[in-house]
Amino acid sequence: MRLHNTLQSIAIGSFDGIHTAHKVLIDQADAVVIIERNGGYLTPGYKRSLYAKKPCYFYHLEKLKALNPHLFVAKLQKDFPQLQKIIIGYDFHFGKDKKGNSCLLKELFDGEVVIVEEVCVDAISVHSRVIKAYLKEGNIQRANSLLGRAYSIEGTVIRGQGIGKKELVATLNIETKWYQLPLDGVYATRTKVDNRWFYSISFLGHRLSTDGSFAIETHILDQRIEQNSPLVEIEFIEFIRSNKKFAQLKELKQQIIEDTLKAKSLLKELS
Repeated sequence: MRLHNTLQSIAIGSFDGIHTAHKVLIDQADAVVIIERNGGYLTPGYKRSLYAKKPCYFYHLEKLKALNPHLFVAKLQKDFPQLQKIIIGYDFHFGKDKKGNSCLLKELFDGEVVIVEEVCVDAISVHSRVIKAYLKEGNIQRANSLLGRAYSIEGTVIRGQGIGKKELVATLNIETKWYQLPLDGVYATRTKVDNRWFYSISFLGHRLSTDGSFAIETHILDQRIEQNSPLVEIEFIEFIRSNKKFAQLKELKQQIIEDTLKAKSLLKELS
């Protein structure tokens, strides 16, 4: 028997990033139905299931947006034949042109509909768009507080310029897609390599002092590591400084030394 034939309650929404408000819904459900869009994610694709910690079922918006509210609810009941309870956020809309809302869902669904009201952290309403705005301005601490965890991205290690190891500090250069990236600059971070977490300092932005190309680079603090897996994850802990151009590499190197000392001080507080 397939699992969804026995599920009695689901939380449904886009669940972009799985933040603190999402968790209020998810905690009340047996499983999560994620409505997948085409992009613009805090956390893309199946990665959201890692934070949900419940069985996740993905519906793609392209296949749902033509359904009127009645057909949308009928699909849920067909896909989850034992469904007795649906948990949604107060601002959830569904069906063609988003004509369905919580009131209509209560009319169409013959089980229980639980509506989770607005969730706030430090008097700030928790929404993915709000978290994205904080990331874009480099306010990592605020973004993390709304997420309920450190914001992270995952990428594949690629070949860099080669300047770092020779002239500055050795870094892992990362290529990633689909994630919402924070403001360009330098951050105190944690980096996962081969399933081990290390304190690190990371940069993302255009290399204004060298070739001008966009890069995501992370330097592991106080350790030499052998990297085997091509995948690396970076958690952003705190913003250190914005991106800027240096006239000479020796000036950049001195700034990196200062940035590294600050990163160590910030990360020491986590210990």
